[in-house]
Amino acid sequence: MSKKGKKAKMPLSDEEQLLLFQQKLLAEEEMAKKKERLLNQFLKDKLAKEEHNCALNLSKINTQWRTVLREVKTRELHKDIEILSRTFERVVDCKDGVIKSLVKDLSEAEEQYAHALRSHLHNIDQLLALQRRRLSLLEESYNVELEALTKEFETERKTIIDQHEKEIHYLQDVFVAMEQNCLDSEYESKLEFQSMWEDLKNKNLEEKHFLRLQLEHTVEDLWRRFQDALKNYTDATEDRKIAFETLKAKDEKSCKEIEAQMKKIQRLQDSIIILKGKIMVHGRESEEQNQDIREDKELVLVQLRKLKAQRTQARGISQENLVKLTLESNATLKALRKIVDKGEKVLKLAEICRKFETEEEKVLPFYSSVLTPEEQENIEKIDPEEFTEELGKVIMDYIGMENFWKRYNKVKLEQLSLQHRRAQLLEINEKLREMLKQYLDGISVSDEVLSQLSPRFIVNQSSNLPQPPSMPTARPGGQKPPATYNIIEAAHVIAHIL
Repeated sequence: MSKKGKKAKMPLSDEEQLLLFQQKLLAEEEMAKKKERLLNQFLKDKLAKEEHNCALNLSKINTQWRTVLREVKTRELHKDIEILSRTFERVVDCKDGVIKSLVKDLSEAEEQYAHALRSHLHNIDQLLALQRRRLSLLEESYNVELEALTKEFETERKTIIDQHEKEIHYLQDVFVAMEQNCLDSEYESKLEFQSMWEDLKNKNLEEKHFLRLQLEHTVEDLWRRFQDALKNYTDATEDRKIAFETLKAKDEKSCKEIEAQMKKIQRLQDSIIILKGKIMVHGRESEEQNQDIREDKELVLVQLRKLKAQRTQARGISQENLVKLTLESNATLKALRKIVDKGEKVLKLAEICRKFETEEEKVLPFYSSVLTPEEQENIEKIDPEEFTEELGKVIMDYIGMENFWKRYNKVKLEQLSLQHRRAQLLEINEKLREMLKQYLDGISVSDEVLSQLSPRFIVNQSSNLPQPPSMPTARPGGQKPPATYNIIEAAHVIAHIL
């Protein structure tokens, strides 16, 4: 046993102590970590619980705050709705006023349009009358020109036909004469030529035979004679040859003239046919135009009758409207003259009253309102449905005169106040005069005082007042005794009043 105890108490080495110390440190560190984990877990649980409580409380607060805000917002919205309803009512009243003014302007515009329409219809009637006169003048001028053109056409047609017939007869005569002349001249020329040719032939034959017989003896003589004969022949036939050439040229010229005249006649015939066709076409066109003009004339006459009837009716209506307008305008002028006279009178009175205005009235001519706040609230609480259309019209009519009615009401109130004050002062003055008279009557003696009953007037120890009986006695018939009166001196009354 002693050995074991000795072994237990043996000191530890450094390594063992170090290991033991490390073990203690590890154990302490583990304990610290465990405590830290427990503490962290506790804090996390507590934080989660606090967060949950905070969220719950925040939701409750938000719910209650929303309720409060809803109530406040509800009150504000109610006030805004009331303000907006009043504003809307005022705007509606203004819009009603604008609509009424626009309706009034529209009625005035309609009246102006009706007046313009009447003047336009009057101008149209005048224009129609001018157009009808112009159409009548044009129709007359057209008829005159048509008659003149017809006469001119007929005369020209007759002259053309006569001239054409004359030219045809003349050309036929010329043609026949020229043909006859040509035939005669041709026949004569042929006969003359044939005779001359026969004569010359015979003569030549004779001379030939004679020359043949005397050729040998008289060649030179024959030659000379031949030359003489040739010369004589040439001289003798020169004029005839020239005449033949001239006649031939005349014949050719006459043929050409005849051909030209025939062509001219053909052209004239063609032109006559064309003119006849044109005359027929123009006749048909003029007939159609005349028919159209007659139909248009009938339509215009029918329309003219209708327009005359409408004009007569419109003239009667316009006459009635003019009479009515004249009467209404006269009445309107009289009413406006009365209004103008009244306005001038009001302006003159305003100028006169301007002199008597005080400085306060000149600086502040219009008061804001004479109503108390309670009265103003009562007016605002009035149901707008109570305002009828007639009341709205009256209000709209008096909006422009608001300042005038303010001043007028102010003056009227001041007048009533002054009248009331004057009546009070007159009453007080009358009382004071009566009191003063009583006082003077009490301190002085005059004829008026002597003629009246007074307790101060004593002559021979007796007053002029009626003396009451000493004892009331019964009167027959149950009559009441005369009443007695208490007399109060004026000095005593004045002492108690003043």
